[in-house]
Amino acid sequence: MRLTVLLPTQVLIDVEVSTVVAEAQNGFFGLLPQHIDFVAALVPGILSFTDRDGRRQHVAVDEGLLVKCGPEVRVSVLNAVLGTGLDDLRETVASRFRQLDDEQRSARTALSRLEAGALRRFLDLEEHARGR
Repeated sequence: MRLTVLLPTQVLIDVEVSTVVAEAQNGFFGLLPQHIDFVAALVPGILSFTDRDGRRQHVAVDEGLLVKCGPEVRVSVLNAVLGTGLDDLRETVASRFRQLDDEQRSARTALSRLEAGALRRFLDLEEHARGR
């Protein structure tokens, strides 16, 4: 079967595989070539696969969607990191995802400030309109 991992800006993985193991909200699951068609919402974690040479490989994935349709397994996620080993991958994921969390937190704070400022302006305009 063919595994494709898609990011918003690139195709990260496009290889022939014999197995895929991923994690959904209700736990880990495995896919073999003859598995029925399947759709799962992935949680952040490790997606493992065995390539045609029998090597086990791992990729850390953010939340996303996995679709198995016939011989195709497609995974679409916002972020993913290829790793050489699980320890290296775990460390890379921890630092990269932590950085993304900090950036998202800062963006949410800035957006909240903008929304609060806009709301204050509307209230000021309403008071001004009533005062006339």
